[in-house]
Amino acid sequence: MATLAASTLSAPATYAAEEGPEQIVNGSFDNGTAPWWTTGNLTATVVGGQFCTDVPGGTINPWDAIIGQNDIPLVAGETYAFSMFATATPPRVVRALVQMPTDPYTAYLAANPEVSTSGNTYSYTFTSPVDLPNAQVVFQIGGSATPWRFCLDNVSLKGGAPPDVYIPDTGPRVRVNQVAYLTKGPKNATVVTESTTALPWRLNDASGKKVANGQTTPRGVDASSGQNVHSIDFSSVTKAGTGYTLVADGETSRPFDIGNGAPYRDLRLDALKFYYTQRSGIAIDDALRPGYGRPAGHIGVAPNQGDLDVPCQPGVCDYRLNVAGGWYDAGDHGKYVVNGGISVAQLMSEFERTKNAVTAGALGDSTLALPESGNGVPDILDEARWEQEFLLKMQVPDGKPFAGMAHHKIHDQNWTGLPLMPHLDPQLRELHPVSTAATLNLAATAAQAARLFAPYDAAFAARNLTAARKAWDAAVANPAKLASAADGTGGGAYNDDNVGDEFYWAAAELFITTGDAKYKDYLLASPLHTSDIWRDRGFDWGSTAALGRLDLATVPNNLPGRADVRASVVQGAEKYLATLNAHPYGIAYGVTDYDWGSNNLVLNNLVVVAAAYDLTGERKYRDGVLQGIDYIFGRNALNMSYVTGYGEVNSHNQHSRWYAHQLDSSLPNPPKGTLAGGPNSYIQDPLAQSKLTGCVGQFCYIDDIESWSTNELTINWNSPLSWVSAFVADQGDGTVKAPGKCQVTYTTHGSWPSGFTTQVTVKNTGTTAIDGWTLKWSFLSGQTTTHFWNTDITQSGATVSAKNLSHNKKILPGQSITFGFNGNSAPGPNPNPDLITLNGAACA
Repeated sequence: MATLAASTLSAPATYAAEEGPEQIVNGSFDNGTAPWWTTGNLTATVVGGQFCTDVPGGTINPWDAIIGQNDIPLVAGETYAFSMFATATPPRVVRALVQMPTDPYTAYLAANPEVSTSGNTYSYTFTSPVDLPNAQVVFQIGGSATPWRFCLDNVSLKGGAPPDVYIPDTGPRVRVNQVAYLTKGPKNATVVTESTTALPWRLNDASGKKVANGQTTPRGVDASSGQNVHSIDFSSVTKAGTGYTLVADGETSRPFDIGNGAPYRDLRLDALKFYYTQRSGIAIDDALRPGYGRPAGHIGVAPNQGDLDVPCQPGVCDYRLNVAGGWYDAGDHGKYVVNGGISVAQLMSEFERTKNAVTAGALGDSTLALPESGNGVPDILDEARWEQEFLLKMQVPDGKPFAGMAHHKIHDQNWTGLPLMPHLDPQLRELHPVSTAATLNLAATAAQAARLFAPYDAAFAARNLTAARKAWDAAVANPAKLASAADGTGGGAYNDDNVGDEFYWAAAELFITTGDAKYKDYLLASPLHTSDIWRDRGFDWGSTAALGRLDLATVPNNLPGRADVRASVVQGAEKYLATLNAHPYGIAYGVTDYDWGSNNLVLNNLVVVAAAYDLTGERKYRDGVLQGIDYIFGRNALNMSYVTGYGEVNSHNQHSRWYAHQLDSSLPNPPKGTLAGGPNSYIQDPLAQSKLTGCVGQFCYIDDIESWSTNELTINWNSPLSWVSAFVADQGDGTVKAPGKCQVTYTTHGSWPSGFTTQVTVKNTGTTAIDGWTLKWSFLSGQTTTHFWNTDITQSGATVSAKNLSHNKKILPGQSITFGFNGNSAPGPNPNPDLITLNGAACA
C-alpha cells in the first residue's frame, strides 16, 4: 500500500487543462449518490451538495465502514491526480484508497488525511504500476468506538497529471550524530557541498561561542548517496556539553551533545524495552509502558481466534499446537522461528557478553520494568525467555512425522490491513510446514539458553538442552526441508535455500554448551569453519554462520584451534573497519545497493568490530564502533536518526499495525528506541515505488507507515541495536581503562561427576603494591562454588567474586597469593574463564 503526502488547501486543487479525462462519475454529487456504494451499516444522503453519512460507533477496523466507486480504469505508467473535499465531526483520520477490487486489495494510492470539522481539500498524485480496468476508489471510515459524521465532495481522479516528485527534507548540509559523541571518543561529521577544495569549519557551544575550528577534508562523490561530500574530524574536542553545533559552507548542523554516554545508557534499556510491547499472548500493562497498554493478543477471545490451539495449513499435519506467547515479528501479527531465533540469540549474547568482556556493564534484575522484574533473574533473560518458550512450542511432538523439527512460522491465513490491534485480529491462525532452517535456529538458541539459564532455572535449562539435541538430530535426518518462497500469503515467506550456515551456528552453540565430540567434529569438518564468512552486507537471519563464529571466539570453550577462530573475528573486524574508514559517511557497509533492513546489517557489522575490541583491547576497534553508530543517528544522506525518539529529527512512523499513529491519532507511534529498517534500493512497496523510483542508496528510504520495505520495525533489527548500544554505553565517556598489572593462573586440579576443585594464583606484575583485591570471573553455565580457602567468595548467577582476607590483602610487586575453592558441577564442560579481572581491570 502507498501513502502519499497531501496538500491541505482552503480551495479545491487546480491542475493543467491537459490532465486527461475525469475517471470519477458524479464526484460532485450533483446527481445524487449513484454510482457510489456503501457498506450496509451506512446510509448515504446528499446534504447541501455533499455526500454525508453517519458512521456508527463500535466498529473495529477501518474497512468495517466503506464508501466506494467501482470500475475505475488505470493505465500502467500513467500518473493520476486525486483530490477530494471532506469534513469530519468530530475530526477523524480516514483512509482514501485507489486499489484492486479483490483480494489482496493492493493499493496504488493509500492516503490517510486527518479530516477536520471545518473541512479541507486534500490532493495527491500517484503513478499506476498496472493496467487495470476495474480499480476501486474507496474511503474506509470504520474503526471508531464512538459515532461520528463524514461528508465528502468534489472527488476527482484525472490521468495525465505531472508525476509526483518526492524531495526529502534533508535539512542542513552538515550531517552529525544528533544524539551524542563520547567525550574521549572519535567525533566526525560529513558536509554536503559543491566545493572540491577544503572549507573552514567551526564548532560552537550552545551559546554560539566558538570552541574549535579547522578545515574539511574533501572526499569526492559518495557512491552510496551521489553527493559530493567533505569530512570533518573534531575528535580533539573533549569538553562535555549539550547543544553543540558545527558550521561549514554556510550551514549549521542540527544540535548534538558531547558527554559520558548517558543517552546510550538510556537507549540500551529502551531498545530492550521494545520487546515487551511486542509480546503476544499477554496484556501489556500500561503502568509499565505508559501509552502502550493493550489487551492480550491472540489468546482466543472473540473476534480473535488465538494461538492456544492452532491447526496446520491443510495437508501439513494432523495435530494442533499451543503456540501462544513469543514476540510478534514485525509490523504484522506473525511469529517466525528464523527471525525469532537470531533475535533471542542476540539478546542472550548481549547478556553473555557481560560475563566475558572487561568493559561490559551488568544487565541485572529490575532494569527493564517487566512483569517478571524482581524475580532474581536478569531482566534481559526474562525477556529472552518469553521468546524462547515460544520457540520450544514450535517443535513437532514426539510420535508425529518430523518429530523434533520446528515449524517455520505461524501467522494469519490472509494478510490483514493497517491499523489492527492484535486482540482484534479475526483471522484464522495456521502453522506452516517444518523447515531445516527453523529447526536449527531452535537447536542453536535452545543450546545457548541451556547454559545461560542454568544458574537461575535448572529445569528450564535442561528442557532447552533436550530440545536442542532433539532438534539437531532431526535436522541431520532432514537436511533439506526448505521453506517455500511461495508461502507468503498472510505473512513473510522467510525462505532460505542454503542452511549450511544454520548447521554451523547450531553446532557451535551445542559444542560450547555440551563439549560433545559430535558437534566438535562437525565444526572442524565444516567448510565454513575456516572460510571468510564476513559478508560486506553483514549477517542476518538468512546468514547466521557469524553467530556461531562470534560465540566460539568470545565464550569460553575448548575447541581445538580456538586461537584461529578468535583471529578470524579480528580479521572480519579489520575488513569492516577498512570499509568504515574509506566511507565518507563512516559506514561499515561495503555496498552501494542497500538491502532490506540495511540498518540492522550495518549494526551487525559493528557487532563484529566490537567483538574484536573485546578480544584484543585495541582501541581502533572500539573507536570504529563509536564512529560507525553516527550513521544510525544522523550522519547520513537524509540527515535523520533512524531510532524513534533519539535525535532532533528521527524515524517515528515505522510500519506497524498497532503503533499506527499516522493512521489513527488514538494509537501511539512506535516506542522510543525502535529502529527503522532503513534504505532499501529495491523499494518493493507501492509507496516507495511511487516516491523513490530511481533513488540512490541512502536515499531509498521514507518515514511512512505504508513503506514496509524501507520503514518496517522488526525484532531482529532491534536486537543488534540493543547489543551495540549496550557496548557503547559500556564505554562511559570514552576513557580506556588500562589492563591490570596482574597475572592470574586458574587451574582446575580435579573433577568428579558432581564437583571440581580449583586453585587460583594472582601475581602482582606492577611496580606498586596491590592493597586490597577483588577477583571476578564467570562460569560457563550452572557451576557453583561451595567450600573455599584463603578468600571470601560470593556468587551471583554465574559470576563469582573472590575477595581478600586480612592476611593476604596486600600483594607486593613481583609477589603472588594463592586461594582455592571447591565447586558443584553442572551438565556440560567447565572451561577456564577467558576473562578474570582484579579490581575491575583485566589480568593476563
